[in-house]
Amino acid sequence: MQKIKKGDRVVVLTGKDKGRSGEVVRMMPKEGRAVVQGVNMVKRHQKQTPSHEAGIIAKEASIDLSNLAVADPKDGKPTRVGFKTLDDGRKVRFAKRSGDLIDG
Repeated sequence: MQKIKKGDRVVVLTGKDKGRSGEVVRMMPKEGRAVVQGVNMVKRHQKQTPSHEAGIIAKEASIDLSNLAVADPKDGKPTRVGFKTLDDGRKVRFAKRSGDLIDG
């Protein structure tokens, strides 16, 4: 089980977007990176294709997982993630800051 998953709300800890938060759009576990919506925006030159116009577009670049922390469900501040097993046998993630469950 991973500490950060697709769909999680995360906070950027370091870099040019420090303090900003967003939702994880894509995970790249082999590279140890994630794409976060609205964070780490870069400009790319786009060649014209039948489906896209030519020009300079802004898109999200990946960011290293070490620079991200899961946002606490209670107050939105960065928190560390712990794992525990519930009575029904499910393994779940919880926020160490508040103790709230992150998933389910």
